[in-house]
Amino acid sequence: MGERIKILLAYDGTRYCGWQRQPDQPTVQEAVEAAVEKVTGEKQPVIASGRTDSGVHARGQVCHFDVERASVPPDKYSLALNRYMPRDIRILESCSVDEDFHARFSALTREYRYYLLQGRVADPFIGRYVYSHSRIPSAEVLDRYAETLLGTHDFTTFSAAGDPSESRIRHIYAASFFPWRGCIVFRIVGNAFLWRMVRSLMGTMLDFGQQEAPAEAMKEVLEARDRSLAGATAPSRGLFLYKVVYDAGNVW
Repeated sequence: MGERIKILLAYDGTRYCGWQRQPDQPTVQEAVEAAVEKVTGEKQPVIASGRTDSGVHARGQVCHFDVERASVPPDKYSLALNRYMPRDIRILESCSVDEDFHARFSALTREYRYYLLQGRVADPFIGRYVYSHSRIPSAEVLDRYAETLLGTHDFTTFSAAGDPSESRIRHIYAASFFPWRGCIVFRIVGNAFLWRMVRSLMGTMLDFGQQEAPAEAMKEVLEARDRSLAGATAPSRGLFLYKVVYDAGNVW
């Protein structure tokens, strides 16, 4: 009898061209699907909560896949899959879920975090996971821009060319900056995100902070729905898909 398996995974996206499988390019999806085939003997698609871009990392990506023959206990798939997984991709947990569970469509919120480090030179042990710059504004300054993002808005200004989304309206539950272990972290929680939206928001807020622009400027750019008004897109290395929530009682 078949079953649906949910997995929680973390990965260092540095050497991958994003989540989604691409011809002749290393991707996280390709690596995970190859491991599933080795463990189950079945060629099954692995569906993620969202497609992270090239170089973007994850600490809380959620996926599901189906198996026709349940030959491995659901909670043991994490151990079995990790045997065939590259060291920069790890399955943290696995369990059986109802057949109507869908990693993408059942998700209520996604949380991303972006890590900033003051200074042009980053420690080589963290340099792959932060954006270091000599002119990083304070968390207090950046927080004023982030506050304007709360609620439901049309994020066309911060969408990338080629984004296939039919609607660019998204709801943001939380958006703030806070200090953490010498870094400044941008935390944003929303029902969904456009392609490169978080990196575009991050780059624009950094530009405004360096220009000492008022918070009203961020609001005006958001409401203009004009992509040409956004700042430079921040590098992918500082961005993490941090958590995906499926419980209505804990959306953010």
